[in-house]
Amino acid sequence: MIRKWFLLGIMFISLVGRGQEFQLTEVIPDYTYDEVADRMSCIENEVPLVFNERVMAFVDYFAIKDREYTEDIVRKKELYFPIFSETLAKHNMPEELKYLAIVESGLRPNAISRANAVGLWQFISSTGKMYGLHSNWYVDDRMDPYEATDAAARHLRDLYNMFDSWELALAAYNCGPGNVRKAIRRSGYKREFWEIYRYLPRETRSYVPQFVAITYLFNHLEEHGFDPRAEHFYPEMDTIMISQYFHVETFCNQVGLCLDDMLLWNPQIKRGALPEGTKNFALNIPVEWKEEIVANRVSLYDTASKVGKEHLDYLARNTPGSTYGRERLYYRVRSGDVLGTIAQQYGVRVSDIRSWNGIRGNLIRVGQRLSIWVLPTYNSSNKSLYTASTPPTPKTSAPLAGGSVYTVKSGDSLWSISRNNNTSIEKLKQANRLTTNTIKPGQSLVIPN
Repeated sequence: MIRKWFLLGIMFISLVGRGQEFQLTEVIPDYTYDEVADRMSCIENEVPLVFNERVMAFVDYFAIKDREYTEDIVRKKELYFPIFSETLAKHNMPEELKYLAIVESGLRPNAISRANAVGLWQFISSTGKMYGLHSNWYVDDRMDPYEATDAAARHLRDLYNMFDSWELALAAYNCGPGNVRKAIRRSGYKREFWEIYRYLPRETRSYVPQFVAITYLFNHLEEHGFDPRAEHFYPEMDTIMISQYFHVETFCNQVGLCLDDMLLWNPQIKRGALPEGTKNFALNIPVEWKEEIVANRVSLYDTASKVGKEHLDYLARNTPGSTYGRERLYYRVRSGDVLGTIAQQYGVRVSDIRSWNGIRGNLIRVGQRLSIWVLPTYNSSNKSLYTASTPPTPKTSAPLAGGSVYTVKSGDSLWSISRNNNTSIEKLKQANRLTTNTIKPGQSLVIPN
Protein backbone atom coordinates (compact mmCIF):
# COMPACT_ATOMS: atom_id res chain seq x y z
CA MET A 1 0.00 0.00 0.00
CA ILE A 2 1.38 3.37 -0.97
CA ARG A 3 1.27 5.72 2.01
CA LYS A 4 0.29 9.32 1.51
CA TRP A 5 1.83 12.14 3.47
CA PHE A 6 0.30 15.40 4.60
CA LEU A 7 2.82 18.20 4.36
CA LEU A 8 2.91 20.86 7.08
CA GLY A 9 5.03 23.90 7.74
CA ILE A 10 6.71 26.36 5.47
CA MET A 11 8.07 25.00 2.22
CA PHE A 12 11.33 26.60 1.20
CA ILE A 13 11.90 26.51 -2.54
CA SER A 14 15.23 27.09 -4.21
CA LEU A 15 15.88 26.71 -7.90
CA VAL A 16 18.79 24.45 -8.74
CA GLY A 17 19.56 24.55 -12.45
CA ARG A 18 16.36 23.62 -14.23
CA GLY A 19 14.92 21.68 -11.28
CA GLN A 20 13.44 22.59 -7.96
CA GLU A 21 14.56 21.52 -4.51
CA PHE A 22 11.95 21.37 -1.72
CA GLN A 23 12.85 21.44 1.95
CA LEU A 24 9.96 20.21 4.10
CA THR A 25 9.86 21.12 7.76
CA GLU A 26 7.43 18.43 8.89
CA VAL A 27 5.45 15.51 7.56
CA ILE A 28 2.38 13.84 9.05
CA PRO A 29 1.66 10.20 8.22
CA ASP A 30 -1.73 9.48 6.74
CA TYR A 31 -4.00 7.01 8.52
CA THR A 32 -7.37 5.42 7.93
CA TYR A 33 -10.43 4.92 10.10
CA ASP A 34 -9.82 1.16 10.18
CA GLU A 35 -6.18 1.61 11.22
CA VAL A 36 -7.17 3.81 14.16
CA ALA A 37 -9.91 1.36 15.16
CA ASP A 38 -7.45 -1.55 15.05
CA ARG A 39 -4.83 0.28 17.12
CA MET A 40 -7.40 1.39 19.68
CA SER A 41 -8.63 -2.18 20.15
CA CYS A 42 -5.10 -3.16 21.23
CA ILE A 43 -4.80 -0.53 24.01
CA GLU A 44 -4.85 -2.03 27.49
CA ASN A 45 -7.50 -0.11 29.36
CA GLU A 46 -10.08 -0.23 32.13
CA VAL A 47 -12.04 2.81 30.95
CA PRO A 48 -14.09 1.79 27.86
CA LEU A 49 -12.67 3.28 24.65
CA VAL A 50 -15.60 3.18 22.25
CA PHE A 51 -14.49 4.21 18.76
CA ASN A 52 -16.82 5.90 16.28
CA GLU A 53 -16.99 8.83 13.86
CA ARG A 54 -17.26 11.33 16.72
CA VAL A 55 -14.03 10.08 18.27
CA MET A 56 -12.35 9.95 14.85
CA ALA A 57 -13.14 13.64 14.35
CA PHE A 58 -11.19 14.48 17.51
CA VAL A 59 -8.30 12.22 16.50
CA ASP A 60 -8.08 14.27 13.28
CA TYR A 61 -8.30 17.49 15.26
CA PHE A 62 -5.48 16.71 17.68
CA ALA A 63 -3.28 14.89 15.14
CA ILE A 64 -3.61 17.39 12.28
CA LYS A 65 -5.68 20.53 12.76
CA ASP A 66 -4.33 21.61 16.18
CA ARG A 67 -1.04 19.77 16.02
CA GLU A 68 0.87 22.53 17.82
CA TYR A 69 -1.37 22.08 20.85
CA THR A 70 -0.62 18.35 20.95
CA GLU A 71 3.12 18.97 20.55
CA ASP A 72 2.99 21.36 23.51
CA ILE A 73 1.30 18.68 25.62
CA VAL A 74 3.93 16.12 24.59
CA ARG A 75 6.66 18.49 25.79
CA LYS A 76 4.99 18.98 29.19
CA LYS A 77 3.82 15.44 29.89
CA GLU A 78 6.98 14.30 31.69
CA LEU A 79 6.51 17.02 34.32
CA TYR A 80 3.00 15.91 35.27
CA PHE A 81 2.38 12.32 34.12
CA PRO A 82 4.61 10.79 36.85
CA ILE A 83 2.54 12.65 39.46
CA PHE A 84 -0.71 11.45 37.88
CA SER A 85 0.42 7.82 37.54
CA GLU A 86 1.68 7.61 41.13
CA THR A 87 -1.50 9.14 42.56
CA LEU A 88 -3.87 7.00 40.47
CA ALA A 89 -1.96 3.86 41.48
CA LYS A 90 -2.21 4.87 45.15
CA HIS A 91 -5.99 5.05 44.80
CA ASN A 92 -6.18 1.88 42.66
CA MET A 93 -7.57 3.85 39.72
CA PRO A 94 -7.15 3.24 35.95
CA GLU A 95 -3.91 4.84 34.79
CA GLU A 96 -5.49 6.13 31.56
CA LEU A 97 -7.43 8.65 33.65
CA LYS A 98 -4.24 10.75 33.58
CA TYR A 99 -5.21 11.81 30.06
CA LEU A 100 -8.30 13.54 31.44
CA ALA A 101 -6.11 16.42 32.66
CA ILE A 102 -5.24 17.15 29.02
CA VAL A 103 -8.92 17.53 28.17
CA GLU A 104 -9.51 19.62 31.28
CA SER A 105 -6.62 22.08 31.18
CA GLY A 106 -4.08 21.24 28.48
CA LEU A 107 -1.66 20.46 31.35
CA ARG A 108 -1.69 24.10 32.48
CA PRO A 109 -1.75 24.22 36.31
CA ASN A 110 -2.77 27.90 36.33
CA ALA A 111 -5.62 27.47 33.81
CA ILE A 112 -8.83 29.32 34.74
CA SER A 113 -12.08 28.67 32.87
CA ARG A 114 -14.97 31.03 32.21
CA ALA A 115 -16.78 29.29 35.09
CA ASN A 116 -13.79 30.03 37.39
CA ALA A 117 -12.70 26.40 37.46
CA VAL A 118 -8.98 26.36 38.27
CA GLY A 119 -5.92 24.19 37.79
CA LEU A 120 -4.87 21.02 36.00
CA TRP A 121 -8.10 19.30 37.04
CA GLN A 122 -10.36 22.38 36.83
CA PHE A 123 -11.98 22.45 40.26
CA ILE A 124 -14.54 25.11 41.04
CA SER A 125 -14.20 26.56 44.53
CA SER A 126 -17.05 24.61 46.16
CA THR A 127 -16.01 21.20 44.80
CA GLY A 128 -12.38 21.91 45.65
CA LYS A 129 -13.28 22.63 49.27
CA MET A 130 -15.19 19.33 49.45
CA TYR A 131 -11.90 17.57 48.70
CA GLY A 132 -9.66 19.71 50.90
CA LEU A 133 -8.45 22.24 48.32
CA HIS A 134 -8.41 25.74 49.79
CA SER A 135 -7.42 29.07 48.33
CA ASN A 136 -6.68 32.61 49.44
CA TRP A 137 -5.13 35.69 47.89
CA TYR A 138 -1.64 34.18 48.10
CA VAL A 139 -2.04 30.45 47.45
CA ASP A 140 -4.54 28.26 45.57
CA ASP A 141 -4.37 24.51 46.28
CA ARG A 142 -6.29 23.85 43.06
CA MET A 143 -3.12 24.87 41.19
CA ASP A 144 -0.97 22.44 43.20
CA PRO A 145 -0.30 19.44 40.89
CA TYR A 146 0.05 17.04 43.81
CA GLU A 147 -2.90 18.16 45.94
CA ALA A 148 -5.24 18.70 42.98
CA THR A 149 -4.41 15.31 41.44
CA ASP A 150 -5.14 13.54 44.71
CA ALA A 151 -8.44 15.41 45.00
CA ALA A 152 -9.34 14.58 41.38
CA ALA A 153 -8.67 10.88 41.96
CA ARG A 154 -10.94 10.84 45.02
CA HIS A 155 -13.63 12.81 43.19
CA LEU A 156 -13.54 10.45 40.19
CA ARG A 157 -13.70 7.45 42.53
CA ASP A 158 -16.80 8.90 44.20
CA LEU A 159 -18.43 9.49 40.81
CA TYR A 160 -17.62 5.95 39.69
CA ASN A 161 -19.17 4.55 42.87
CA MET A 162 -22.22 6.69 42.16
CA PHE A 163 -22.79 5.48 38.56
CA ASP A 164 -20.82 2.20 38.38
CA SER A 165 -19.47 3.34 35.00
CA TRP A 166 -16.23 5.11 34.13
CA GLU A 167 -17.80 6.78 31.09
CA LEU A 168 -20.63 8.19 33.18
CA ALA A 169 -18.14 9.18 35.89
CA LEU A 170 -16.20 11.18 33.29
CA ALA A 171 -19.41 12.79 32.05
CA ALA A 172 -20.38 13.69 35.63
CA TYR A 173 -16.91 15.16 36.25
CA ASN A 174 -17.63 17.56 33.40
CA CYS A 175 -21.29 18.49 33.87
CA GLY A 176 -22.10 17.31 37.39
CA PRO A 177 -23.93 14.19 38.59
CA GLY A 178 -27.29 15.98 38.48
CA ASN A 179 -27.10 16.46 34.71
CA VAL A 180 -26.08 12.83 34.21
CA ARG A 181 -29.03 11.62 36.29
CA LYS A 182 -31.34 13.87 34.27
CA ALA A 183 -29.98 12.39 31.02
CA ILE A 184 -30.50 8.87 32.39
CA ARG A 185 -34.14 9.65 33.21
CA ARG A 186 -34.80 11.27 29.83
CA SER A 187 -33.30 8.28 28.01
CA GLY A 188 -35.67 5.85 29.71
CA TYR A 189 -33.14 4.93 32.40
CA LYS A 190 -30.42 3.69 30.06
CA ARG A 191 -27.03 3.28 31.77
CA GLU A 192 -24.49 3.53 28.93
CA PHE A 193 -22.86 6.80 27.88
CA TRP A 194 -23.67 6.45 24.18
CA GLU A 195 -27.28 5.55 25.04
CA ILE A 196 -27.79 8.79 26.97
CA TYR A 197 -25.44 10.80 24.73
CA ARG A 198 -28.05 13.03 23.07
CA TYR A 199 -29.61 13.97 26.42
CA LEU A 200 -26.36 15.30 27.89
CA PRO A 201 -25.21 18.95 27.72
CA ARG A 202 -23.47 19.83 24.45
CA GLU A 203 -20.04 20.26 26.06
CA THR A 204 -20.25 16.85 27.73
CA ARG A 205 -21.16 15.19 24.42
CA SER A 206 -17.71 16.27 23.20
CA TYR A 207 -15.91 15.70 26.50
CA VAL A 208 -15.82 11.89 26.61
CA PRO A 209 -14.99 11.51 22.87
CA GLN A 210 -12.08 13.93 23.39
CA PHE A 211 -10.82 11.80 26.26
CA VAL A 212 -10.97 8.67 24.08
CA ALA A 213 -9.17 10.44 21.21
CA ILE A 214 -6.41 11.78 23.50
CA THR A 215 -5.97 8.36 25.14
CA TYR A 216 -5.55 6.77 21.72
CA LEU A 217 -3.18 9.44 20.42
CA PHE A 218 -0.84 9.34 23.43
CA ASN A 219 -0.58 5.57 23.05
CA HIS A 220 0.39 5.99 19.37
CA LEU A 221 2.38 9.22 19.19
CA GLU A 222 5.07 7.90 16.87
CA GLU A 223 2.54 6.49 14.39
CA HIS A 224 1.23 10.04 14.00
CA GLY A 225 4.63 11.66 13.60
CA PHE A 226 5.05 12.99 17.15
CA ASP A 227 8.35 12.53 18.96
CA PRO A 228 7.46 11.13 22.40
CA ARG A 229 10.92 12.17 23.59
CA ALA A 230 10.27 15.84 22.71
CA GLU A 231 10.16 17.07 26.29
CA HIS A 232 11.59 19.78 28.47
CA PHE A 233 14.29 18.90 30.96
CA TYR A 234 12.83 18.85 34.45
CA PRO A 235 15.18 18.28 37.39
CA GLU A 236 14.50 15.74 40.09
CA MET A 237 12.57 17.51 42.83
CA ASP A 238 12.55 17.53 46.63
CA THR A 239 10.84 19.80 49.15
CA ILE A 240 11.67 22.15 51.99
CA MET A 241 9.08 23.13 54.58
CA ILE A 242 8.04 26.75 55.07
CA SER A 243 6.10 27.97 58.13
CA GLN A 244 6.36 31.76 57.89
CA TYR A 245 5.92 34.70 55.54
CA PHE A 246 8.21 33.93 52.61
CA HIS A 247 9.10 36.17 49.63
CA VAL A 248 9.95 33.78 46.79
CA GLU A 249 11.92 36.16 44.55
CA THR A 250 14.18 37.21 47.43
CA PHE A 251 14.84 33.55 48.22
CA CYS A 252 15.63 32.80 44.56
CA ASN A 253 18.02 35.73 44.32
CA GLN A 254 19.92 34.50 47.37
CA VAL A 255 20.40 30.92 46.19
CA GLY A 256 20.75 31.62 42.45
CA LEU A 257 17.56 29.92 41.25
CA CYS A 258 15.41 31.31 38.43
CA LEU A 259 12.15 32.82 39.71
CA ASP A 260 10.19 31.63 36.65
CA ASP A 261 11.38 28.07 37.24
CA MET A 262 10.48 28.25 40.93
CA LEU A 263 6.95 29.39 40.11
CA LEU A 264 6.68 26.64 37.46
CA TRP A 265 7.56 24.05 40.11
CA ASN A 266 5.18 25.70 42.62
CA PRO A 267 2.28 27.03 40.51
CA GLN A 268 -0.05 27.27 43.51
CA ILE A 269 1.86 30.37 44.70
CA LYS A 270 -0.15 33.12 43.00
CA ARG A 271 1.50 36.32 44.29
CA GLY A 272 5.15 35.36 44.60
CA ALA A 273 4.97 34.97 48.38
CA LEU A 274 3.57 32.82 51.18
CA PRO A 275 1.52 34.71 53.78
CA GLU A 276 2.19 35.13 57.47
CA GLY A 277 0.70 32.20 59.35
CA THR A 278 1.75 29.64 56.72
CA LYS A 279 2.16 26.19 58.28
CA ASN A 280 4.25 23.38 56.77
CA PHE A 281 4.08 24.51 53.15
CA ALA A 282 6.09 22.05 51.02
CA LEU A 283 8.12 24.19 48.59
CA ASN A 284 9.40 22.21 45.60
CA ILE A 285 13.10 22.71 44.81
CA PRO A 286 15.66 20.76 42.74
CA VAL A 287 17.08 17.94 44.83
CA GLU A 288 20.66 19.02 44.03
CA TRP A 289 20.05 22.36 45.78
CA LYS A 290 18.52 21.02 48.98
CA GLU A 291 21.69 20.34 50.96
CA GLU A 292 23.03 23.86 50.50
CA ILE A 293 19.65 25.46 51.22
CA VAL A 294 19.13 23.44 54.41
CA ALA A 295 22.65 24.30 55.59
CA ASN A 296 21.89 28.04 55.24
CA ARG A 297 18.20 27.84 56.06
CA VAL A 298 18.12 30.26 59.00
CA SER A 299 19.76 33.10 57.09
CA LEU A 300 17.85 32.45 53.85
CA TYR A 301 14.46 32.27 55.56
CA ASP A 302 15.14 35.35 57.67
CA THR A 303 15.99 37.47 54.62
CA ALA A 304 13.00 36.14 52.66
CA SER A 305 10.72 37.13 55.55
CA LYS A 306 11.62 40.83 55.38
CA VAL A 307 10.72 41.86 51.83
CA GLY A 308 7.34 43.08 50.62
CA LYS A 309 5.34 41.80 53.57
CA GLU A 310 3.42 44.95 54.53
CA HIS A 311 2.68 45.93 50.94
CA LEU A 312 1.45 42.49 49.91
CA ASP A 313 -0.63 42.18 53.05
CA TYR A 314 -2.25 45.53 52.33
CA LEU A 315 -3.04 44.49 48.75
CA ALA A 316 -4.31 41.09 49.93
CA ARG A 317 -6.81 42.69 52.29
CA ASN A 318 -7.97 45.41 49.91
CA THR A 319 -8.03 43.87 46.44
CA PRO A 320 -11.67 43.98 45.22
CA GLY A 321 -13.38 40.71 46.07
CA SER A 322 -10.63 39.47 48.38
CA THR A 323 -11.62 37.62 51.56
CA TYR A 324 -8.08 37.43 52.92
CA GLY A 325 -7.83 38.55 56.55
CA ARG A 326 -11.58 39.19 56.70
CA GLU A 327 -14.39 37.73 58.77
CA ARG A 328 -17.56 36.49 57.08
CA LEU A 329 -20.91 37.83 58.20
CA TYR A 330 -24.32 37.13 56.68
CA TYR A 331 -26.99 39.63 55.76
CA ARG A 332 -30.62 38.83 54.90
CA VAL A 333 -31.99 41.20 52.24
CA ARG A 334 -35.00 43.25 53.32
CA SER A 335 -37.60 45.17 51.36
CA GLY A 336 -36.11 48.42 50.05
CA ASP A 337 -32.48 47.26 50.26
CA VAL A 338 -30.04 47.99 47.44
CA LEU A 339 -26.42 46.91 47.15
CA GLY A 340 -25.16 50.45 47.76
CA THR A 341 -26.82 50.82 51.17
CA ILE A 342 -25.76 47.33 52.26
CA ALA A 343 -22.16 48.06 51.21
CA GLN A 344 -22.21 51.34 53.15
CA GLN A 345 -23.64 49.61 56.21
CA TYR A 346 -20.77 47.12 56.37
CA GLY A 347 -17.99 49.38 55.11
CA VAL A 348 -17.31 47.40 51.93
CA ARG A 349 -17.60 48.06 48.20
CA VAL A 350 -20.53 47.14 45.97
CA SER A 351 -18.07 45.30 43.70
CA ASP A 352 -16.98 43.24 46.72
CA ILE A 353 -20.54 42.11 47.47
CA ARG A 354 -21.04 41.20 43.82
CA SER A 355 -17.85 39.14 43.78
CA TRP A 356 -18.50 37.37 47.09
CA ASN A 357 -22.02 36.35 46.06
CA GLY A 358 -21.69 35.78 42.31
CA ILE A 359 -23.96 38.73 41.47
CA ARG A 360 -23.47 40.17 37.98
CA GLY A 361 -25.82 43.15 38.05
CA ASN A 362 -27.54 45.00 40.87
CA LEU A 363 -30.56 42.72 41.30
CA ILE A 364 -31.08 41.22 44.76
CA ARG A 365 -34.17 39.51 46.19
CA VAL A 366 -35.97 40.01 49.48
CA GLY A 367 -34.94 37.15 51.75
CA GLN A 368 -31.69 36.49 49.87
CA ARG A 369 -28.74 35.73 52.15
CA LEU A 370 -25.57 37.62 51.26
CA SER A 371 -22.03 36.84 52.41
CA ILE A 372 -20.28 39.98 53.66
CA TRP A 373 -16.56 39.79 54.46
CA VAL A 374 -15.47 42.56 56.82
CA LEU A 375 -12.02 43.63 57.96
CA PRO A 376 -11.04 43.42 61.64
CA THR A 377 -11.27 47.24 61.67
CA TYR A 378 -15.03 47.05 61.04
CA ASN A 379 -17.49 47.59 63.87
CA SER A 380 -21.12 48.59 63.90
CA SER A 381 -20.35 52.14 65.08
CA ASN A 382 -17.73 52.80 62.37
CA LYS A 383 -19.08 51.76 58.98
CA SER A 384 -16.92 53.89 56.71
CA LEU A 385 -13.81 51.70 56.62
CA TYR A 386 -13.57 49.36 53.68
CA THR A 387 -9.77 49.34 53.67
CA ALA A 388 -7.06 49.16 56.28
CA SER A 389 -6.79 52.46 58.11
CA THR A 390 -3.56 53.61 56.47
CA PRO A 391 -1.68 51.93 53.65
CA PRO A 392 1.92 51.18 54.59
CA THR A 393 4.40 53.59 53.07
CA PRO A 394 7.52 51.81 51.85
CA LYS A 395 10.93 53.38 52.23
CA THR A 396 11.71 51.95 48.81
CA SER A 397 9.67 50.01 46.31
CA ALA A 398 10.07 46.41 47.41
CA PRO A 399 10.57 43.99 44.53
CA LEU A 400 7.68 41.60 44.00
CA ALA A 401 7.28 38.52 41.82
CA GLY A 402 5.12 40.56 39.47
CA GLY A 403 7.11 43.81 39.64
CA SER A 404 7.37 46.48 42.37
CA VAL A 405 5.02 48.48 44.59
CA TYR A 406 4.33 52.19 43.99
CA THR A 407 2.53 54.45 46.46
CA VAL A 408 0.17 56.88 44.72
CA LYS A 409 0.95 60.58 45.27
CA SER A 410 -1.27 63.62 44.94
CA GLY A 411 -1.74 64.49 41.25
CA ASP A 412 -0.93 60.98 40.02
CA SER A 413 -3.09 59.22 37.45
CA LEU A 414 -2.90 55.76 35.92
CA TRP A 415 -1.74 57.43 32.70
CA SER A 416 1.18 59.25 34.35
CA ILE A 417 2.18 56.20 36.42
CA SER A 418 2.10 53.94 33.35
CA ARG A 419 4.28 56.36 31.34
CA ASN A 420 6.82 56.77 34.15
CA ASN A 421 7.11 53.00 34.60
CA ASN A 422 7.11 51.97 30.92
CA THR A 423 3.89 49.98 31.11
CA SER A 424 0.27 50.44 30.01
CA ILE A 425 -2.89 51.49 31.83
CA GLU A 426 -4.51 48.13 31.05
CA LYS A 427 -1.59 46.20 32.53
CA LEU A 428 -1.71 48.37 35.66
CA LYS A 429 -5.44 47.76 36.04
CA GLN A 430 -5.03 44.03 35.47
CA ALA A 431 -2.15 43.70 37.96
CA ASN A 432 -4.18 45.52 40.63
CA ARG A 433 -7.64 44.23 39.66
CA LEU A 434 -8.94 47.74 39.09
CA THR A 435 -12.29 48.09 37.34
CA THR A 436 -12.05 51.89 36.92
CA ASN A 437 -9.28 54.46 36.44
CA THR A 438 -9.86 55.98 39.88
CA ILE A 439 -6.91 55.98 42.30
CA LYS A 440 -6.21 58.00 45.43
CA PRO A 441 -3.13 59.27 47.28
CA GLY A 442 -1.61 56.69 49.59
CA GLN A 443 -2.94 53.75 47.57
CA SER A 444 -0.39 50.99 46.83
CA LEU A 445 -0.16 49.75 43.24
CA VAL A 446 1.75 46.79 41.86
CA ILE A 447 3.86 47.90 38.89
CA PRO A 448 4.10 44.89 36.52
CA ASN A 449 7.39 44.04 34.84
